[in-house]
This record gives sequence, C-alpha cells and structure tokens, in this order.
Amino acid sequence: MESEVRGYCRSWPAVFRTAQGSHITDENGRTYLDFFAGAGTLNYGHNNPQLKRRLMDYLASDAIVHSLDMYTTAKREFLERFNEYVLEPRGLDYKVQFPGPAGNNSVEAALKLARKYTGRETVVSFTNAFHGMTLGALAVTGNSMKRTGAGVPLGHGVAMPYDNYLDGRTPDFLLFDTMLDDSGSGLDKPAAVIVETVQGEGGINVATAEWLRGLQDLCRRHDILLIVDDVQMGCGRTGPFFSFEEAGITPDIVCLSKSLSGYGLPFAITLMKRELDVWEPGEHNGTFRGFNPAFVTAVAALEDYWTGQGMEKQTLAKGQQVQTALEEIALAHAGAIDTVRGRGLAWGLVMKDPETAPQVCAEAFSRGLLMETSGPEGEVVKLLPPLTTTETELAHGLEIIAESVDAVRTKVSV
Repeated sequence: MESEVRGYCRSWPAVFRTAQGSHITDENGRTYLDFFAGAGTLNYGHNNPQLKRRLMDYLASDAIVHSLDMYTTAKREFLERFNEYVLEPRGLDYKVQFPGPAGNNSVEAALKLARKYTGRETVVSFTNAFHGMTLGALAVTGNSMKRTGAGVPLGHGVAMPYDNYLDGRTPDFLLFDTMLDDSGSGLDKPAAVIVETVQGEGGINVATAEWLRGLQDLCRRHDILLIVDDVQMGCGRTGPFFSFEEAGITPDIVCLSKSLSGYGLPFAITLMKRELDVWEPGEHNGTFRGFNPAFVTAVAALEDYWTGQGMEKQTLAKGQQVQTALEEIALAHAGAIDTVRGRGLAWGLVMKDPETAPQVCAEAFSRGLLMETSGPEGEVVKLLPPLTTTETELAHGLEIIAESVDAVRTKVSV
C-alpha cells in the first residue's frame, strides 16, 4: 500500500522491529550496527535508557502531550535548561520560536522572518545545499531532482559557490561580493544568506572556519542576515553543540531539529536575535509546534550530555578514530576513492565512480551495517553514527566498511 516515493527501505530490505543504542534488529532477529542514526536524528542512540525513563514517567503521569503554543510546565523547563546549558555558556542571546515538528518547518520560519524583517525577497544559498522539501526550503536547495519534484517554479533564491566549490581557482566570495557591489549584476539585495557549515546531503562538504568568518563579514558589510541551518549538524554532531562554534561566528538566525529531542521525537526550533523577533501573534503557526514529550526528552539529553564539555571531547576523539581508519581505507584503494572528508562524527568516503558508493553500502548492509550515500551523484559513502557509539563499535563498523570496499573492488576487477 505504500507509495513509490519510499526510499530508504529499498536500500535496506529488512523489516525492523527493535533498536537499542547503536544497533537495530529486524523481525528475523538479525542485528545491524547503525551508522545512519535516523539521518542524524539519533545522536544519543536508539531508546536511550535515561531519556526513555524520563519520557515514560512523564506519559504515565497524564501530563500534557499536545498543546499548540500554550504554556506548559514541560515547555518552561525546556526553555530554562536550553538557556542554562546551551545559550548562556556560549554568550548567545537568542529568542526561541517553535515553528513545527521538523527541520523544514524551522527553515521556512527562518526564511519568512528574514524577509519580513528586511522587507527584501531574495535569499542566497550555496551549491549542493539541502534545506528541506517544502517549497521555500526547496528554493534554496541545490539538488535538481528534488527541486523538479516541486512541480512549480522555485523563485527568490540565488545559489553561490560553496567553500572550495571551484577548487581554489577563485578567491572566496569574489563573485558574490562583486555582484552585490554592481548595480548591473541583476542580483537584488538579499534578505539573508542560508548556509550549512557541513553539507550532509550535499556530500559531507566541510566549510573551513576562515570561509565561515568571511561569509559573516560579507553579510555584515552588506546588511544581510546570516542563517545557519544546523538541522543535521547541530546538537553535537561536529563536536560542539552548534556546528558554527569552531568558526567563532554568531548567526542572526539558527535552525535546529533532528537530534534536538534526543529521542527521535519530532521537534524543531528557530533561534533568532532578539531584535529580529517582529512576528505578529499567530503569524506563523502550526498544530504540532508544542510537542511536550519532545520537550521532556530534550531536557534529559541536555542534562545528561551537555552540562560540561565531555560530549564534545568524546565526539572529537571518536571523529579522529573514524578519520584515521577511513584514510587508511582510502590509501589502500587510491584508485577508487577520491578523498575523505568530514568533522566530528559526520564523515564521507568520496568514490571516484559514483556507481560504487551504493554498491559499498549494499555490501555493508549484507555484513550488518547501515549506511547511506550522499552527494549530487550519490558518490559519497556517508557515516553518521550515534555520538554514543563506543570506540569498539566504531572499530567494528570501520572494519565492515573496509571489507565492503574490498568486495566491491574485487567484483569490479573480475
């Protein structure tokens, strides 16, 4: 009965029943190591026991589940803890909007707010960007297949080259800066620029700290708002809670979702500098913008993992373990692998032949490992393991990846 639009199940022909930590088990009892983590939604693993306990206690007490944007004790506690553990330690003074349950809701709210505040229409995005599947988000997304699926023209968006898109042949922002300064360029002054510090769906393209600082400087010089889409790379995926922290920048607007609830429950917020909060009451709303169970598990995740720097340090150390292993695989298969790239626990093996990336993932699945591909041609073998994955589990998964690349290379050479 399910639509032809289904995707992930085509790559993983199993019916899953249970999951715990970094593992997911099918109905036949076979267990798989999960290096997909709900596309970055399960940073703390499946059915994290601390978070589950808080959730079950909350539900058992007949507490509020659905509330639109009414005041609830669960919402108050989330706002207090988020400010205490995330915003204040980083010197960030953002207001918090609950735009709806998913990342695209956060992006849509950010785009609308930027246009309302500035009175301008154009939003600049970057090559290979992905910001969601609703019309506003698609207009600032690069993937042609996804854009075509909209079925209508996608306007008021302009794409500029992402960091190293032109292999260093052109200085950063030369085109963008020149067009902004030239009244004959045809580029209307943008309301905002939206950027991912690491493009996950675009192929694990990593922007350098210098490039991000340059982008912030350009936006400030031209009075353009800077939006960071941290839907997939936020909540500790790159090490720090926000992926932009390493660059030392302060975006005007930040989009968060995916692992924000910590438990895989739908939850998104849009953060904005105080002066940008020019919404009229109810001007942007939605039925599921106040999902209280997600507030509860989000608070548990903040209290258990973000009261100090332990999670950040562990993620960076594990990221080094992954990088070292992937570089060894790339060296052993230099004829097939172009490069390794990533940050924290978001990594990609870039295959020279795009057809080999899904073959590697298929071999990994047959060996008990879940991974997906990304990039404009699906040429990147993408790793997004839960941040709570142990070093032993990481080593096991990396061994499977090495075996899978070997198997694909052997088939090609036969």
